[in-house]
Amino acid sequence: MASRPLLDRRQFLRRGGSAVAAVGTAALLGSLAGCSDTNSGSAHPTDTTSPTSTTHTTVAGPPDWSVLAATLSGPLVLPTSPSYATTRRLYNERFDASAPAAIALCRSASDVQRCVAFARQHDVPMAARSGGHSYGGYSSVPGLVIDVTSMAGVSLGRPGTAVVGAGARLIDIYSTLGSSGVLLPGGSCPTVGIAGLALGGGIGVFGRKFGLTCDNMASLQVVTADARVLTVSAEQHDDLLWASRGGGGGNFGVVTSFTFDVHPIPDIALFTLEFPWGAAADVLGAWQHWMPGTPPELWSNCQLLSSGSAGGAQPTTAKVTGVLAGTPATLSGLIAPLVRAVGTAPTYQFVGPESYLSAMLIEAGCENSSVAACHLPSQNPAGTLSRSGFAAKSNYIDAAMTPAGLQVVVDAVSSLDQSQPGSGGGLVFDSYGGVINQTSPASTAFVHRSAVACIEYSVSWGAGATEAVMAAANAWLQQTQTQLAPYTHGAYQNYIDPTLADWQQEYYGSNLPRLVEVKRTYDPDDIFHFAQSIPTSLS
Repeated sequence: MASRPLLDRRQFLRRGGSAVAAVGTAALLGSLAGCSDTNSGSAHPTDTTSPTSTTHTTVAGPPDWSVLAATLSGPLVLPTSPSYATTRRLYNERFDASAPAAIALCRSASDVQRCVAFARQHDVPMAARSGGHSYGGYSSVPGLVIDVTSMAGVSLGRPGTAVVGAGARLIDIYSTLGSSGVLLPGGSCPTVGIAGLALGGGIGVFGRKFGLTCDNMASLQVVTADARVLTVSAEQHDDLLWASRGGGGGNFGVVTSFTFDVHPIPDIALFTLEFPWGAAADVLGAWQHWMPGTPPELWSNCQLLSSGSAGGAQPTTAKVTGVLAGTPATLSGLIAPLVRAVGTAPTYQFVGPESYLSAMLIEAGCENSSVAACHLPSQNPAGTLSRSGFAAKSNYIDAAMTPAGLQVVVDAVSSLDQSQPGSGGGLVFDSYGGVINQTSPASTAFVHRSAVACIEYSVSWGAGATEAVMAAANAWLQQTQTQLAPYTHGAYQNYIDPTLADWQQEYYGSNLPRLVEVKRTYDPDDIFHFAQSIPTSLS
């Protein structure tokens, strides 16, 4: 059995040019982010009512930011602040031009309340930010950014639960909970904030076994549009709990902490299969027929990727990887039918056991790294990761594609290498099924419960990419999605897509009317507004 290659999907995309950063396509990135209390490791407090009315008086003239700063326990970063240039940045370098008027680094739910009340009083647009990974850049705004990354506590709650601050990053959650022998199913990109991930769904390597991140949401604390702090659960504000399980971040309020159901860590085994590019259509076709019949303990994806190195030794790759909640022996038996169905021997094969934290570091592209290193340098002095410039789109498939559809995928990835040298990218198919699909589409706001897989189309580029390079990437994405339209439907709200025309139906489908009702109840004035926020009316 060969040793594992030190190259995963995130790292592979870095090869698209000398300085191309990882797209993080395995990640489940939130539409926006939320906020959490510094005491996020404790139980949610009782609802507070300051103020209770949705009516507000707007103060004439520009806001006096010093007034807000004097009320906050955390700093308020202004364009004149030394840290502003770094603090304003999102994960995606394509939004580096974003320039908020102020960034509140909130340390408590009270800080968030004061920010919301101040923004309303002065009619200042606001956005919540946790990990800052929004694919549409929606975790920034020209007005006030309510940043909650300081509120990142992670602790065990009552038996079988954990309380997690909305600013906690995934790798820190996995490390802390893993040391206590439990896991929360979630995405693989290590620097993603939990709020955006959970509020928009949250697919990850244990999703088929334990459900989406949002499916494991037991309760949450949220600051609403009238600056109240609400405890939201099945017993209190159950309509808002329903909407928070997949309705997307930044729509109904600013989340400050979550209580999640957590699960004992099982035995874990990983696998990687690499095939020659000439077999790419057979690999994808075999995977799409094989995956739905596997047990829910197994998650896998199929990756067809271009390195962006035209003329290189390995410009394109066809790969299947996966994680089993089980033993290597069981995993070997499960993948054997896939290899036979492909009909071409893999050029590389790995099957082996792994500890939970090591598995999550591997999925994060941080193999052989410490948890501290698996951060951006701005997040941890030992951090070694880099930000990324990328664009992406998504769709779902409910059944295996026809041979014609498979060929569209292969041709699209093959053309990327020639049409955009230096830009890495491709298509990744992440498996659904299991507990995800056993959940009724109406039982949570996350409606995509019949999918075989979610497709992410992505292109990444190096630092200093020109507008022409970005335009070419977007053109490839649009053309590929259009060509695959006969075989696909819907879109994943956590891969939020500013170019998507019918985004309300694509993200939310039959759950949209109920989401509009919840929006109208908790944010009737639509103060939590961005280009693809849930509206207060369907008209």
